[in-house]
Amino acid sequence: MSRVLVLGLMAATSLISVSAFAAKPQTEPQKLGYIIGMDIGASLKTQGSEIDLDSLFDAIRTTYTGGTPELTPEEAATIREAFIAQRKAAAESEKATAGAANAAAGEKFLLENRNKEGVIVTESGLQYKVVKMGDGPKPVATDKVTVHYKGTLLNGEEFDSSYARGEPVNFVLNQVIPGWTEGVQLMPVGSTFIFYIPSDLAYGANGGGPIGPSETLTFQVELLGIGDKK
Repeated sequence: MSRVLVLGLMAATSLISVSAFAAKPQTEPQKLGYIIGMDIGASLKTQGSEIDLDSLFDAIRTTYTGGTPELTPEEAATIREAFIAQRKAAAESEKATAGAANAAAGEKFLLENRNKEGVIVTESGLQYKVVKMGDGPKPVATDKVTVHYKGTLLNGEEFDSSYARGEPVNFVLNQVIPGWTEGVQLMPVGSTFIFYIPSDLAYGANGGGPIGPSETLTFQVELLGIGDKK
């Protein structure tokens, strides 16, 4: 059966796996080659770009065997740079669109939330609600504090939690996001507050990790201690 016919049959039905046409690797070189191929395939899949596999295999075979590639190094560099620029522009556009949507959702939420019972709004725009008021001292910005907390997005998704990890965290108060620096200073030790933090007092237009650009965040924070004070 010719290679063209095999490829035609593969394209004709999605029910037939590519592996059905390949023998399981037996020798050490075959196994090593297959493993490397798996790694390359997984990496390419995560990039989300359309790749012509025939071109990929041809370039690998030609380069590995010392042949002459169809593209010069200069041509390859130009194509690579154009591709990177295109991907960067697409990512920035996607980020801007998501940021605008998140900012609008956050503004709407905060406008509605500020009128709810028990919610207090500070001059900076930080909103908070007292769940439990402790009777200990309040920290200042340069203090190291010990807290338990959980953070959620506006859709209710929990993105971080010291409770889930089973241990509180320690940090210097002026080394975290502005919403925390301001808010935790309002808490006597032993208190539990809920903070509703606008994006400009959180991670801003860039976001970070699971937090998207311009996202408003909610944190429940329990202040356990200041330095050695419990």
